[in-house]
Amino acid sequence: MYTKYRKNTRRGNKRVEGNLTKGPILKTLTKLAIPIMASSFLATLYNITDMAWIGLLGAKAVAGIGVGGMFTWLSQGLASLARMGGQVQVAQQIGRGERDEAHRYAQAAVQMSALLGIFFAIVVLALIKPLIGFFKLEDAEALAAAFSYTKIACGLIVFSFLSLTLTGLYTAQGDSKTPFVANLVGLAANMILDPVLILGPGPFPRLGVTGAAIATVTAQFIVMSILVMRILVTKKENVLKGIQLFEKIPLKYARGICKIGIPTALQGMAYCMISMVLTRMVSGFGAEAIATQRVGGQIESVSWNTADGFGAALNAFIGQNYGAGKMDRVKKGYQASLWTVGIWGLFITFLFVCFPEPISRVFFHEPLAIATSVGYMIIIGFSEAFMSVELMTVGALSGLGKTHLCSVISITLTSARIPLAILLSGTTLGLLGIWWALTATSVVKGIVFVMTFYWIMAAMRNHR
Repeated sequence: MYTKYRKNTRRGNKRVEGNLTKGPILKTLTKLAIPIMASSFLATLYNITDMAWIGLLGAKAVAGIGVGGMFTWLSQGLASLARMGGQVQVAQQIGRGERDEAHRYAQAAVQMSALLGIFFAIVVLALIKPLIGFFKLEDAEALAAAFSYTKIACGLIVFSFLSLTLTGLYTAQGDSKTPFVANLVGLAANMILDPVLILGPGPFPRLGVTGAAIATVTAQFIVMSILVMRILVTKKENVLKGIQLFEKIPLKYARGICKIGIPTALQGMAYCMISMVLTRMVSGFGAEAIATQRVGGQIESVSWNTADGFGAALNAFIGQNYGAGKMDRVKKGYQASLWTVGIWGLFITFLFVCFPEPISRVFFHEPLAIATSVGYMIIIGFSEAFMSVELMTVGALSGLGKTHLCSVISITLTSARIPLAILLSGTTLGLLGIWWALTATSVVKGIVFVMTFYWIMAAMRNHR
């Protein structure tokens, strides 16, 4: 659904017409959410496709790419600074009818995204030895795989940064179809390149983990290129039109984006760093354990990426309606999303708990690795509905501008995983104790975030 504008006679500016502030709530939200959820699912398939092909090389290669993937995951937290800050500000400005301001925020978000992507690449490449060394990989094959994947995937991470930010800015305008098409093409490219570059059939060289990294980066470049080309060729109104990448970023817009985006970035990066600590704990149980946690996380991302995608749709929906002062639509939109995402999470729980072995066998081929994966899938499966609701609610609260509150709650409760994992892993549970720590905290976070949203809404209603 593309944004259209009409004259706002009260403000003397352009205003969004027939977008997210009008029409049937569930229909409007669903129309926006489905392409975003599909795009998130496609993003998940990037990683799952890589893991499936790398799995043919053995658990050590999977462990290596899993460690390298931790740093690309960390980058997503930093990338969310420009993406979330830009998306929320643009959506709220559109809701208020301030199209020119929306354009300026969009330009600043793209510029900041490019700078942050380049900065992250430089830091990782400069510190790659101590960063990889943190995980204390004992196996030489796994260590080499980690270095190879990280150098390429993080060295060219700017394509991913720009793709994520552009996706957020498209979404803020009510256009979720374009990012979906871009990601679909990117996935197709990744699925073609993976077996060719990883396994080297026929005349092609066998590149292994390096091939997986090249395939992923190439796919990200394709996604970014399609999103940029759409801006250049479309005749429809778009706040991204006319962006000047090399202009000075006005302090006003940088501050506005940082005010929203920094808490989200800190939340995402803290979550990843906590996971890194837990991964180091897991490494003491062998390469199979590391591979299981990282592959399991990718499988699990089918759930949380979809929920996060719905949260992104809800973020734009709430941002525009909050900007327009339509709080009833905000509340009803959240309630509809809560039921939808909750049901999805329960479905994933059913799959993980009831069919852990068939799912595990897609990625693992050694008996020990399969057995370890089955234990992980069952334990983590019980938290899927709560985790899905948590991510969706974070999107909703961020649309209201409450990113600071989201950050405090998430960092506090996620940090509890470390002492809980230490406690439980010291019992007869061993490795399973670490994974029970993940599940327990996810359940608590889901409940707390839902309660927080309704508390915020009640507080806003009382102050009207």
